[in-house]
Amino acid sequence: MSIPRILVLDDEPQVRECVCRQLNERDYETAGAANSHEALALLDNAPFDLVVCDLRMPGTSGIEFLRAANALYPLTGVILMSGTNDLKLAVEAMRLGALDYISKPFTADQIAETVGAALSRLRERAERSRHFQRLENLLLEHGTDLGSTLSSPPQSEGTLNTLVAALDAREHETEAHSRRVGEYAMVLAASMDVPARMREDIRKGALLHDIGKIGISDSILLKPGKLTPDEWVEMRKHPEIGYWILIGSVDLRAASEIVITHHERWDGTGYPNRLKGSDIPLGARIFSVVDTFDALTSNRPYHTSESYESARAEIEMNSGTQFDPLVVEHFLRVPPGIWQDIRSRTLAECCRSAGPPRYAAIA
Repeated sequence: MSIPRILVLDDEPQVRECVCRQLNERDYETAGAANSHEALALLDNAPFDLVVCDLRMPGTSGIEFLRAANALYPLTGVILMSGTNDLKLAVEAMRLGALDYISKPFTADQIAETVGAALSRLRERAERSRHFQRLENLLLEHGTDLGSTLSSPPQSEGTLNTLVAALDAREHETEAHSRRVGEYAMVLAASMDVPARMREDIRKGALLHDIGKIGISDSILLKPGKLTPDEWVEMRKHPEIGYWILIGSVDLRAASEIVITHHERWDGTGYPNRLKGSDIPLGARIFSVVDTFDALTSNRPYHTSESYESARAEIEMNSGTQFDPLVVEHFLRVPPGIWQDIRSRTLAECCRSAGPPRYAAIA
């Protein structure tokens, strides 16, 4: 990993040198500039990851520099610092894209912590951009524009299916599984008297639960054998990647909460945030049960399908550890014929244009 390069812009030499020294001691590479003209010249000459910029300077202010830097060097982050505690200016700076705002005087630990957090946000932003680009390329193959798809509420059924189809183009069998668990989740949510609007959000979250796998490399996603520990670390990023993709769409915001929590467990041993109990959104708790049910009753490369009775027994056994006991209780009340009807119908719909069936019926 390359050493982060940080430009310190301040008209006071003592402050500029002090901040550079503090950051150098923490293994960052730094350079200093006394004014915006010098800073822009340095940015033009070589890339910097981050600029730590004084807010109040003679001539061009920090806010004006922020505007110019955002336009000319969009991949470079900016932190503003000021000796005045001006909340209005701080809010304006954040609105214009500053990564953070720090008040003088500050300690070496404070500036290092602020810089570290800003660099983390920059890495996340860059990673999110890569995932969007991958998804955009896949959608373009389907004749769909990502920007218009995610920015035009309400999301149509065609839009949702297109997003799932984009993933299915890489990881086959995704579409049938996603449709099935979406309908399973609706049935289970209805049995728990979940309001209709929330049921629809749960269905969308279930349908798009694996959309973050767009950001996982083919070598890991399509690997026929077991994943290594390092590969599992990468694979387990997919809930967060999916969340990043969907959170920008107003109509998919509730669904994104299910996407990021669909691998959490009732006992707190899940991922990515080790949420526990009712801290996990209800939609994700419902999804967890039906997702496991579908996995158990489907033929997969790593196991053959189990009977309804066997899957039911396993879900009941994991009540209170993997699953919310109340959700399991409601799941067990649903007649098995309902699950079979959904499986048969979605299988027929997905296989109409996909050749012979790839899934077994529930025995």
